[in-house]
Amino acid sequence: MDRPIRIAIPTVRGTADNYVLALKMLGAEPVIVHEVPNVAEFDGLLIHGGVADVNPKRYGQELCGSASINDALDELQFSVLEAFAKAKKPVFGICRGHQLINVYFGGTLVQDMPRAAHHIFGMIYLAHGAKTVPDSFLTQLYGEEFSINSSHHECVDQLGPEMRTALVADDGTIEATQHNSLPVWSVQWHPELMCGRFARRDTVNGGIVLRWFIEQCGKERA
Repeated sequence: MDRPIRIAIPTVRGTADNYVLALKMLGAEPVIVHEVPNVAEFDGLLIHGGVADVNPKRYGQELCGSASINDALDELQFSVLEAFAKAKKPVFGICRGHQLINVYFGGTLVQDMPRAAHHIFGMIYLAHGAKTVPDSFLTQLYGEEFSINSSHHECVDQLGPEMRTALVADDGTIEATQHNSLPVWSVQWHPELMCGRFARRDTVNGGIVLRWFIEQCGKERA
């Protein structure tokens, strides 16, 4: 029997429980890593969300809104992302991971976005609408318009040269991106909190996009 799809989740502390739970529920084998792993032992990479903002120095800006900066986490996740990108292995970013991927590929962030009601930052994950753009990886999964959750105070500003928008909120916030040539995708929202025991009636099933990512990891292994 083939082994489960192994997905690395780099973090410096904590266990990223919700991400691990969601991936296990969908049949994958998530593995927490605290250093750059042997990429050959993994089928994909998930960069998780969290309260720590990417240090703005990494995209050429001074501090003007970013908070809870964790340079050790930045160093780990940027290094692991580089290893997987060079190996052309599937990568999926969520929330902070979505922002970090854009910065890695040469983009910038809005350090403290206007406090639109449906992007409230904190323990409340409000639902709001979003629309895909042509050729988005999400259209095949959810259609052209659907509801997602939200909890963030930063967002993608300028896209990296090889990144493109995949989903936009009704206020113009970039809610998902994809790379033009590498198997790299990201979402600003939290699909791990939209499936299983966290499933919501006011959003789509987040397990669909996570299962799709696992399938992409399996294709690369084949």
